[in-house]
Amino acid sequence: MENINIWAVLTATVASFVLGGMWFSPILFAKPWMQVTGLSEGELAKGNMAKIFGGSFFLTLIMAFNLAAFLGKESDWAWGLTAGLLAGVGWVGTALGVIYLFERRPLKHFLINAGFQAVSFGVMGLILGWWH
Repeated sequence: MENINIWAVLTATVASFVLGGMWFSPILFAKPWMQVTGLSEGELAKGNMAKIFGGSFFLTLIMAFNLAAFLGKESDWAWGLTAGLLAGVGWVGTALGVIYLFERRPLKHFLINAGFQAVSFGVMGLILGWWH
C-alpha cells in the first residue's frame, strides 16, 4: 500500500467524475439513459445531491485505489490503460450484465452504464499507470 500514489488515485477519481459528467450529459447519453431508467430531469433534480455525488465520489475513490493496488508500482500508461479496460469490461461490465439479465433491464441501459464503467476504468488505469 505504501507504493500507491495517493495523488494519482485522487486524479484518477476526479477524471472519472469528469468523464461521468460528460457521459451522462445531453451531449452524449443523458436522454437515452433517462429514457431507460424512467427518470425525468425534474425527478433527478429532487435527489439528495450531497448523498449521490458524495457517495459516488467515495465509491469511485475506492475503485481507483483498488485499481492502483492491482497495477502496482511497475506499471506504465499502456499497461494501466489495458488493465483498466480489462477490469472495466471483464469484471465490472460482466457483473453488471449478470445483474441486468436477472433484473430484465434493457440492453440499452446495460450498454450505457457498462460502457461508462469500461471507459472510466480505462482512463483511471491510464492515469495510475502513467503516474504511479
